[in-house]
Amino acid sequence: MTYSAVHGLGTVRQLWQLLEPVHALVYFAPESYDEAAALGYPTDERWPLYFAYRAAPLGPAEAELVSSLFYSFSPSMVQRYVDRSWHTAPPARVLAARAAGADRALRTLLGDRTDSPDLAEAAALARRAAEAAAIAGRPLAAANAALPWPEAPHAVLWHAATILREHRGDGHIAALQAHHLDPVESLVLQAGTGAAPVEAFESRQWPADAWTAARNRLAARGLLAEDGTATAAGLALRTAVERLTDELAAAPWSALSAQEVARLAELLLPPVLDIVGAGLLPAQGTLGIGMKYDYDA
Repeated sequence: MTYSAVHGLGTVRQLWQLLEPVHALVYFAPESYDEAAALGYPTDERWPLYFAYRAAPLGPAEAELVSSLFYSFSPSMVQRYVDRSWHTAPPARVLAARAAGADRALRTLLGDRTDSPDLAEAAALARRAAEAAAIAGRPLAAANAALPWPEAPHAVLWHAATILREHRGDGHIAALQAHHLDPVESLVLQAGTGAAPVEAFESRQWPADAWTAARNRLAARGLLAEDGTATAAGLALRTAVERLTDELAAAPWSALSAQEVARLAELLLPPVLDIVGAGLLPAQGTLGIGMKYDYDA
């Protein structure tokens, strides 16, 4: 029996929704920008920091590798930022800056909660799940799992959230490919579902002709209507992608009992509300984190 059959895919999705803000704050917090600026990265936009921080566990990776793993970003965008990343600072220094930024940001956002027994308990539970994540075929998860574990509970929680987030992301790419959605098609269809405004998806910087061509391909498959909204078939396909993504993300949680999973969700809610309530994270993003899918339909 699979984990999802015991606990339900809704639980897997809930845990992602709770842990994603913990990971994502490193790309938006002022403390992260300070650390990046100290290395010499421009901070007038977030992309130099984002590509450096997220790709650093891979070592001095070339743009082609990063593009294949980040999937939804246009290759020209990836090349523009990655080509200059390791000329600015080597990956080891970027990783140190990333860890320092996450540490400082969490201390600021969580305050006294940082040293609480509840946070330490949440970190320990999340670490057990992260350490149970299989890394075969999951390059970003593997790269982060290979890094040493920090000691402070809030840093442990961030590292665990990062491993689990990238484990899910690696699986999501597999799910998209299994349903024959290339990078730009995945964005166009997600935009068509109303997950976020089209402008949010355009941040991946695909040229207009690539977006139009993908839209035409999806329309030819009966997945998009003339106005660009997803058809019933398009919604069904996107639901199938999310279901497979959740199924592929479920295995690490088998390390925890049902009671421990419920306890982790309970423990995560207050610090996540602190993070989200700070207003640092975008209200809507390309992940569709607030979308609900009916897997039984």
